[in-house]
Formats: sequence, C-alpha cells, structure tokens
Amino acid sequence: MTGKVWFENTTVFQKDDKFKKIGVNPKELIVKNALTVISVESKAIGVLNQVIDISYVRLVEMLAAIEGRIVWTGMGKSALVAQKIVATLNSTGTPSMFMHAAEATHGDLGMLMSGDVLICLSKSGETNEIRSLVPWVKALGNTIVGISNTKESFLSENADYFIHLPLEEEAEPNNLAPTASTAQQMAIGDAIAVSLLALRGFSADDFSKFHPGGTIGKRMFFKVGDLSIHNPSPKVRPDAGLSDIILEISSGRLGMTVVCEEDGIPLGVITDGDLRRMLAQSDWNELSISARSIMSLNPKVIRSQALAVEALAMMRENSITQVVVTDEVGLYIGVVHLHDLIREGLIG
Repeated sequence: MTGKVWFENTTVFQKDDKFKKIGVNPKELIVKNALTVISVESKAIGVLNQVIDISYVRLVEMLAAIEGRIVWTGMGKSALVAQKIVATLNSTGTPSMFMHAAEATHGDLGMLMSGDVLICLSKSGETNEIRSLVPWVKALGNTIVGISNTKESFLSENADYFIHLPLEEEAEPNNLAPTASTAQQMAIGDAIAVSLLALRGFSADDFSKFHPGGTIGKRMFFKVGDLSIHNPSPKVRPDAGLSDIILEISSGRLGMTVVCEEDGIPLGVITDGDLRRMLAQSDWNELSISARSIMSLNPKVIRSQALAVEALAMMRENSITQVVVTDEVGLYIGVVHLHDLIREGLIG
C-alpha cells in the first residue's frame, strides 16, 4: 500500500476491545489484508507463465484428440475448482464431467468410460482419496493428468501427464487456507479450456448455441423478426388524410405509423410527435394535410433477419425508439420498439 489511507470513525467494532488493546485500526486491517490477498494471488498466477511450455502443448494436443470426455476430480477446495473448470469446458465445446475423488471408489468410478481422460487437481498430490483412486484408474487403462503444487509427490510420479504449479505461499496469514493455490488451479483450468477452444475453432456462434436460455444466446440468436412479429404493423398510404393517420397511430399503439406505397416499400414515418408539431403551427389546414406532407423521409430500416442487437445499435446511434422492419426484398412487415429489447433483456 502506498500513501496513507484515512478512514471515518466506525461503530462496527466498538463492542470488541481487542483492536483497541493492540492498537489496530480495524478498517486499515481490512484494507491491508485485502490488498495482500490480491497481490499474492496476482503473483501466484503470474509465475504460471513458466508452466506454458512444450509439455503443456503436448497435454492440450492430447486432450484435443481424445474420443472420450475430460473427467476432473479433486478433494475439498480443489473439487470445487474442478467443478467450475468442467462448467467452462462444457460451455466452450469440450465434453467434460466432474467425479468426486472420495465418491469415485464407492461406485462413481463407473462413470469413467474407455477413452476418457482423468485430470486430478490436488495441492499436495498426496491426499488419501487420490492415492486410492489413481491405481484403479490406471488399471482401467485411462490416461491420468496430474495438476499439483508439489513437484515430487504420489500424483506426479503416477500421472501420465503432470503440470507443476509453483507456489511460494498462500494469500492468508497462516499460509494454510487454499487461496493462491486455488487461484492457480482456476487459471490453469481456464488456460486449458481456451487453448482447446482455439484448437477447435470454436466461434461466437458456437458459444451461443450452448447458452440459448440466457442473454448471451439472445444476443447471438434473437432476430429482429422474432420481436416485430408480436407488434402491430401500422401503415397508411401517402395520400391518407389526417383522420386516417390519427386512427392508425392510435390503433397501432406504437406512437407512429409507416407510410407505404401500394407495393409495400416504406417511404417515411409519422410519429405522434410529428402530429403535435404540425398541430402547433397556426397555418395548418386539415383538408390540405396528407401523410406525404408531414411524414419524415428516409426512415431507419432493418431487415427481419438481422440480429436484434443490430436494431438496438441503430436506435442508440440515431437516438430513436423504434425501427421499421422489412423482409428480404425490402417490403414493410412491422416495427421493432425499444421496449421489445428491454423486455427480452437485451439491453445491458
């Protein structure tokens, strides 16, 4: 920490005199430890640069070529990290699953199939569960990958592939609770996932296929036509009079109407704002008003097959709340409104 950090008085620790007795400002203690954790974990991840060598490349190439799945296992915090890595791999096109090291030798080993690769996460590489599991997996003929902070261990000696994660210290004062070590595990797991993703040429479209229920999927797949189909399609002819214009805008409930030729080509739009501005003029005459005379020319148009996020970008760029939708040959078929995008959670 550089400089001096000043804090306002707090009542949070008034009931606990231990801070006063040792002369510690609790807020400074909180900040100091938080910054220490961030510093230690950043350093721990930084040293992983030396792990990305030819052995790592061979490991990733092997994982990319297998016909089975990548099965991750571990105990304690390592098991939790393994589950996160499995989720990342599955979402990026690499079939993966989690098998708890303690449950594996009590029946779950049956989920391991021929062609699967087992990756064992373990800080020490010496846990009893890993020691019990590895010989059985070797007997089944599956490839074993070890990832550990201990270079010389049971896991390093028995794995077909091994990644050593150099660790100086954990990020907590007692150097016991897994903090920096799990940060390293998470980072190397993400590195493997992204390396495999790149080898497979996994695209943004591929990614969205595995996230159809969330905002990511909607942004990648939701088309303008998926939204406009639920809206009215107000339109008037260029020679329509004032009463017809007002009725169409009101019935459409979108605050606007499109002005179209007989062939369906949109010529312009008339909004309720256009009507108000026209009525505010003192020289208007109902008999002389037509849609053509008050419409705004060159409306913003988008094809129905365009992504909904493209419509959003068009609205933002032009400070408008709706866009005219046309089919593949340019004929008017509807309107997409800003509210449609908000309703579908596409604005964030």
